[in-house]
Amino acid sequence: MEGIIVFVAILLLVLITLLKGIKLVPQGSKWVVQRLGKYHKSLSPGLNLIVPYIDTVAFKATTKDIVLDIPSQEVITLDNVVIIANAVAYINIISPEKAVYGVEDYQLAIRTLVQTSLRSIVGEMALDDALSSRDQIKAKLKDSISDDIADWGITLKTVEIQDINPSGTMQQAMEEQAAAERQRRATVTRADGEKTAAILEADGRLEASRRDAEAQVVLAEATKVALGKVSEAIQDKELPAMYLLGEQYINAIKDMSSSSNAKLVVIPADIPAAVRGIMNNQKS
Repeated sequence: MEGIIVFVAILLLVLITLLKGIKLVPQGSKWVVQRLGKYHKSLSPGLNLIVPYIDTVAFKATTKDIVLDIPSQEVITLDNVVIIANAVAYINIISPEKAVYGVEDYQLAIRTLVQTSLRSIVGEMALDDALSSRDQIKAKLKDSISDDIADWGITLKTVEIQDINPSGTMQQAMEEQAAAERQRRATVTRADGEKTAAILEADGRLEASRRDAEAQVVLAEATKVALGKVSEAIQDKELPAMYLLGEQYINAIKDMSSSSNAKLVVIPADIPAAVRGIMNNQKS
């Protein structure tokens, strides 16, 4: 009976020893092995053998890309404007032993490093440049932290700026400024329209006056020619003038009769005599 117990105990010990000595590392992972408390080697994916009770798996690291979300933070630009910025970093662990022995918490360290670098980069830029130069910020950010995390056996695949927006107070100020600018442009446009309309109206009046003057000249020239022809035809110096005055007299009476205030119009029986009287009065 005692022999069976010893055999079972030995068998269990062998099984436990085998289990401790055989390690199956899954794909996408690397395990860090310590021998008597000191780094010994890193196990690659697949079947690996270690020395039981002497070698132990101290850390298990992934070799897949890790996405680190960088928390939002307030950043002051070169022109003293507060903006809110956050980012996301994609990293990959190349040397697990450096990542676990080189820094206490590599994820926290990388987040802090990205935040401080982002504050430094944006702090050297004005607000307009910071809002419109994400690619430039991304390139500078990647260059500034790649060398630092390389000492930890980690490579930075890429870093992206998720959001970079002015603070709530600044957004309100920018909206008010944009509204004022739109109002100013509308006022300028309206003033330019009124100015153009006034110029066009003045040009129209000037052109109309010029044409009226030209029409008066043409009419006077026509009247002169007509009187000359009449005088030449009848060989009478007085009759053309009587004709002209008579025509103006008739037109004046016509205008008076068409007026809304006209009550009574008196027409002389002998128009030529009236014209001669007017002419005699003018001569005297």
